[in-house]
Amino acid sequence: MTSPVDPTGTPAWAKLTELQQNLEPDLRSWFAEDPERAKSYTFTAADLFVDLSKNLITEEIKQALLDLAEQVGLTQRVEQMFGGQHINVTEDRAVLHTALRAPQDATVEVDGENVVPEVHEVLQRVYAFAEKVRSGEWTGVTGKPIATVVNIGIGGSDLGPVMAYEALLPYKQDGLEARFISNIDPTDNYLKTHDLDPETTLFIVSSKTFGTLETLTNARLARTWLLDGLTASGAISGDDDSRKEAVAKHFVAVSTALDKVADFGIDPANAFGFWDWVGGRYSVDSAIGTSLVVAIGPENFADFLAGFHAIDEHFRRTPLEQNVPALIGLLNVWYSNFFGAETHAVLPYAQYLHRFPAYLQQLTMESNGKGVRYDGTPVTTSTGEVFWGEPGTNGQHAFYQLIHQGTRLIPADFIGIANPSHPLQDGDTDVHEVFLANFFAQTRALAFGKTADEVRAEGTAEAIVPARVFTGNRPTNSIMAPALTPSVLGQLIALYEHITFTEGAVWGIDSFDQWGVELGKKLALEVTPAVEGDAEALAQQDSSTQSLINYYRSQRQ
Repeated sequence: MTSPVDPTGTPAWAKLTELQQNLEPDLRSWFAEDPERAKSYTFTAADLFVDLSKNLITEEIKQALLDLAEQVGLTQRVEQMFGGQHINVTEDRAVLHTALRAPQDATVEVDGENVVPEVHEVLQRVYAFAEKVRSGEWTGVTGKPIATVVNIGIGGSDLGPVMAYEALLPYKQDGLEARFISNIDPTDNYLKTHDLDPETTLFIVSSKTFGTLETLTNARLARTWLLDGLTASGAISGDDDSRKEAVAKHFVAVSTALDKVADFGIDPANAFGFWDWVGGRYSVDSAIGTSLVVAIGPENFADFLAGFHAIDEHFRRTPLEQNVPALIGLLNVWYSNFFGAETHAVLPYAQYLHRFPAYLQQLTMESNGKGVRYDGTPVTTSTGEVFWGEPGTNGQHAFYQLIHQGTRLIPADFIGIANPSHPLQDGDTDVHEVFLANFFAQTRALAFGKTADEVRAEGTAEAIVPARVFTGNRPTNSIMAPALTPSVLGQLIALYEHITFTEGAVWGIDSFDQWGVELGKKLALEVTPAVEGDAEALAQQDSSTQSLINYYRSQRQ
């Protein structure tokens, strides 16, 4: 694979630098002078209605961003990904999360082999398993149907499923609950299991290698909890055969390490695999989503996958000037590299999306938090943004002050849903309309602000006027959809996947490895003996680490 183009050496980068230096943003004037501005910068992608008009761009800036995309080879990079080339260079892997949602009759080749039939074979196995659980055919060791599915994973094996489960709660089957254990803090395991009935609990252990420290530790704790509970209640005798039968009936796996799965006590027939061309943070639409399939059912999960695919097709087929993920990704580069914006707020005006910003933190920051390009050379500009956010209107009473009047430029994505899952009236007032009025008002206020003269006209004392001025020209994207359906959730996830890809393509980085995760995990294994009291291991630590461990050991009851 050829070396990446240095974006800072392109004619488009020089043009954008010049445009930014001479830019005097004035969204008020731009809207007043161009009645068609909103129309010109509003786009659709599948069911998503996306208004980019409140950004600090002109047609000249937009064209320069599109030129940048062409000059760094974004279109070619997109085709390399969809075509199964090994664009994950440091791991020598294809990047084909898009194949997970390809239709059954599609052809997606990796190293000369069409992977779609295998994808759908696993998918059908997951669907069949889910239907057994949902119908009550799959029972625990005492013959009782499953009431709670507990997913044990971490990172992409947790963040995606829990976010999607929370987002799609209205689609959950009555009588079935899903819970999620990820943190190795024993509190997490306790809170998720202490009030459950072992006879009606099913665990899904999600680990590709079946070797992730946190996941396997939590799985062993869950196994102990299950067996102790079943033995104490007299549900099983406690001998080896009954314990093995209990584990086989109450544990399944999402993994390809069938030998390790079997060693744990899980029947390999109840293990669902995925592939090395699926990164963890891109895996919610693979067998990693098994807990979600059980909760919402195969038909809704198929709709979820169709939403992903719709945006995949938009991203791959739509010209860049109308391509929503590409345009938003380029805007993110514009603010990050030319305005020095370091963070990006994601503000869903939909309570069911309350875990969406956390999900995007891994997707974006694990993907683009890189200091070298995919050929190993240093990056030539800043990369990545800190993604964060909370649902509206909660955030309005917390951090919006900083976005409106702070000294930092913070681009923000507002996500709104036209039809709520639970419409409610407060007397004659439709509460959802009041809620979305806040969405519309906030983007308007951020764009247009409030001048000193407008503040004075309200009768404000002169000494207070400066504190009540809003400069405006704070950029926002508005993303709306008719309803929060499984398909729309899939569309939103795929939208941000391809936004992230676009930024990585401009910066010339490998957005699909995550070596930065490894060092701390490796050192934790080395530090553990010192924490446990090994004096020799303690002596090998730096003075700060020694001090912290000594304090911990002195305080541990």
